[in-house]
Amino acid sequence: MNVAPGRETEDHMNSRIGGSPRRWTVGTLSYSALGLFILFCWLLWGDFSWSMKERAVPPITQLLLKGHGAPDSLIGFLIGSVPAILTIVIGPIISYRSDRHRGRWGRRIPYLLVTTPIAVVSMVGLASTPYLTGMLHRSLGAASPGLHPLSIVLYGLFWTVFEFASIIGNAVFLALINDVVPEKFLGRFFGAFRAIGLMAGILFSFWIMGIAETHPAWIFLGMGVLYGAAFGLMCLKVREGGYPPPSDEADDGRGGFLHSARTYFRECYGHSYYRWFFLSLAFSWMAFVPVNLFSLFFAKSIGMSIDTWGKCMAAAYCISLVLAYPLGVLVDRFHPLRISLITQAVYVAVVLWGGLFVRDAATFGVVLILQCTLAGTWMTAAASLPQRLLPKDRFAQFASAAAIVTSLGTMLAGPLMGLLLDLTGQVYQYTFLVSSALAATALVTGVVVLVKFGRLGGAAHYAAPQ
Repeated sequence: MNVAPGRETEDHMNSRIGGSPRRWTVGTLSYSALGLFILFCWLLWGDFSWSMKERAVPPITQLLLKGHGAPDSLIGFLIGSVPAILTIVIGPIISYRSDRHRGRWGRRIPYLLVTTPIAVVSMVGLASTPYLTGMLHRSLGAASPGLHPLSIVLYGLFWTVFEFASIIGNAVFLALINDVVPEKFLGRFFGAFRAIGLMAGILFSFWIMGIAETHPAWIFLGMGVLYGAAFGLMCLKVREGGYPPPSDEADDGRGGFLHSARTYFRECYGHSYYRWFFLSLAFSWMAFVPVNLFSLFFAKSIGMSIDTWGKCMAAAYCISLVLAYPLGVLVDRFHPLRISLITQAVYVAVVLWGGLFVRDAATFGVVLILQCTLAGTWMTAAASLPQRLLPKDRFAQFASAAAIVTSLGTMLAGPLMGLLLDLTGQVYQYTFLVSSALAATALVTGVVVLVKFGRLGGAAHYAAPQ
């Protein structure tokens, strides 16, 4: 919820507390301490519902696909590549339009309100897939390819719809945060943001993951109800400020698609600094794909139960939860670029050790907890990095350009890792080795960004290139 300048009810409350309260501004929005607290509460409430659906839907869908006989390469394509393809196709269009949209509800909230029910419908569809599969199998009769192939098709379809809504929602949600949260508090906000996500991860991994194979439909339905109600309420309670009009006719979308596309690519990819930054982010996210995508299968291959795997994940989330807010404070003080690079270096060493020495459930559990904790630490440290390095007036546009590069990488990382596992007879230690190599590449490109960042003024005098 934003607090508009001169808002009588809040000013009266603050005057009763005493004196002229300190205020923080971002764009045309102005917040007192109370207003900032209320804003954080609504955004974090929306993030909790978002995190719960993101923790639940991908791993359960992955398990269901595997249970119906889908090969690792297909699972890698659906879970890893489909989101990347959607990001490349729809991300730039939505982000470009959102930056330039001016309406009664702001430039971000309308997109969130539209995509929320789509995500809910997709989760209901995933829950209903066994029933729909049976109906379709009976209707097709002799022409039916079988229950398992039909189930894979329907799960893939509803998963794609789910990701369609999530890709749009994620891009616009992060842009909304950039528009309404004062820059001074971005590190701490994303630390709290990360903490909420970790709480959701602990809740799901410790209490829900153990029943994922026996009660998937109820979990899908529960996540749909939670997300629809909580995220929808957040959209109604958080208000955006005013925005200056787009700079020219081409910028407001009336200059034609080709002109808009040329403007988009020229602005986003024309400067080498942004190209290096996009590559650094892409390799960082690619480094997490091999382990995150196949750690559950790795666990089962060495005799670790799904319940134990979930509790290992919960332990990592607990550690990350304790670290989240202090990391946010460090990020605000020392800059997210520096903290994220230090974390990346430690990640490279730990995951390499895991690839070389994990051979049983005990060592796997230790490395999994360390890997997950370090990945979470990097995510917390780097969460506000785009907000600190990209132009604020075209943030969604530049963030989508970064997402395109990241998506191209993850689109390849998932199925190629799955193909390697299929060819090697599911030697899951390779997931750690590949992850370490990708993280080392991310570290090198990140150092290049750090050097260029210093030449642009550094933490004290940085100005994003135009």
